Amino acid sequence: MRNRIFFKLLAAFGIVIATVAATLDFSVHRAWEASLRQEIERNLRQKTLMFANRVNTDRNHDLADVASQEGQAAGARATVIDPQGKVLADSEIPPSTMEDQARAPEFAAALSGEIGSDIRRSPAVGVPFLYVAAPVAGGAVRLAYPLSDMQAAVTGVRSKLVLGSLLAFAVALLISGAVAAFTAQRLERITQFADRIAHGDLGARISQNSGDEIGQLAASLDKTARRLEESFAALKNSQRQLETLLNSMQDAVIAVDEEDRVQWANQAMNKLVPQRTRLNAPVVEMVRDPDFLRAVRAAGGARTAVTARATSILPGRTFDVTAGPLPAGGAVAVLRDLTETERVEKTRRDFIANVSHELRTPLTSIQGYTETLLDGAQENNHSREFLEIIRKNAIRMSRLTEDLLTLARVESGEQRFLIQPVAPAELLQETMESFRELARTLNVELQVEDNASAQIAADPEAIHQVFSNLVENALKYGAAGGRVVLGARPSARGVEFYVRDFGPGIPSEHLPRLFERFYRVDKARSRESGGTGLGLAIAKHIVLAHHGSIRAESELNHGSTFFFVLPAVS
Repeated sequence: MRNRIFFKLLAAFGIVIATVAATLDFSVHRAWEASLRQEIERNLRQKTLMFANRVNTDRNHDLADVASQEGQAAGARATVIDPQGKVLADSEIPPSTMEDQARAPEFAAALSGEIGSDIRRSPAVGVPFLYVAAPVAGGAVRLAYPLSDMQAAVTGVRSKLVLGSLLAFAVALLISGAVAAFTAQRLERITQFADRIAHGDLGARISQNSGDEIGQLAASLDKTARRLEESFAALKNSQRQLETLLNSMQDAVIAVDEEDRVQWANQAMNKLVPQRTRLNAPVVEMVRDPDFLRAVRAAGGARTAVTARATSILPGRTFDVTAGPLPAGGAVAVLRDLTETERVEKTRRDFIANVSHELRTPLTSIQGYTETLLDGAQENNHSREFLEIIRKNAIRMSRLTEDLLTLARVESGEQRFLIQPVAPAELLQETMESFRELARTLNVELQVEDNASAQIAADPEAIHQVFSNLVENALKYGAAGGRVVLGARPSARGVEFYVRDFGPGIPSEHLPRLFERFYRVDKARSRESGGTGLGLAIAKHIVLAHHGSIRAESELNHGSTFFFVLPAVS
């Protein structure tokens, strides 16, 4: 790893240095060559102008001498031509052997009155020359300077520049190698640190004191590692606390993933199944109850809480299963053992049923014999008053035992309901007929409001009992309002029935407990009216057995309304 980083950095440094050296060599060489050529051309122009001035003014020497002297002084070849381009004098070649020069670019410019210049290779010598020509009276003059010396100078300078660049490249390469090695070593330490963190060593640290970018990166990674270590420690502590809490629970808890494999289970769950739960094993291998498995899968798939009752996890034991979805997928299920609770509840129901049954016969006898004695008792005898009291209490006890028996049968599921399609209007009319006389006696107007057309799935006799309890209460406690309304209307879950009175109403603090057994808002008045305190509890359990719901609304001095919803026929 370290060698790879080193060679990559070294190669990068080498490419950069070589690119810079090549760029400098190319740009400096070109710039220096152009500068030298401009300087030579400027000097040659000045010498050409001096040459032209001498040709125009010197009358003591012929043109051949002037061309020879000026060519020697300028270190160049001097030539004089007439306006037709014929060579009149040349410092190196006899004029008679030379062709006309009128077509040469520099002479063409000079003959037109301007200073002309050109660079080209001489066919005779094979060396590039710089030609500069100037106009004179009766023709033009030209100096031809060989550029071979300049090329030699440029070549020499370029050789020295290349040598210097190579030397600088070698020194820079050594320095970059050292820097690359140092940088690679620092990056290697960061890589080793990251590997330790990846393998779970959250106590790993990087010792970097530099203030550059790598040092800042190392400091940030150190800070991140410290925070990660603190967070992981807090997470482990929270996990231990959660495991301790879950293991201390009496209820069994198990978590499964999206593939129904066990992810975690507390000690209560381990004790519950015949073999201990195994992590990552299919949950069906530990728990084979279909209701439990269905609840867990439904919670994981629908992403909502699901409840169920499991009866085959252990023989003879019943569990309440509550399954909820996990954020990452899967579900967690809590199993509460209801065996003892159901046993106690069944014992209570059996006790109530047995006591009620046993009280039935003696109460019937007391009531019968009391009525017989009352028929034979004299009007002025106090025994008749006492017998009347005995009869009333016997009747009340008889009603109480009947209500207890009814409630026990409904709660235990012993009472079988004959569910059939029923029209709401039929139930309302039957209730109206049953209570018309009692309402007339109490001077209460009984009204019916029927806005529901859908049929409901219900047992008519059981629902009539619900209506009877609600209407009887409305007549007892809401007679002061002078009116009781029975109604039915459509609901999202079926049909909603209601019984509304316009009496004094019920205080809000009593509403949550109205459907409890033996709960009375006005205990004295309820007993005087012969109520048992079980009517609303019976109504509630009958409605719940029909998969419906029941509730009450009331406002003081504005009456009370009892609602219950029953499912419509599907």
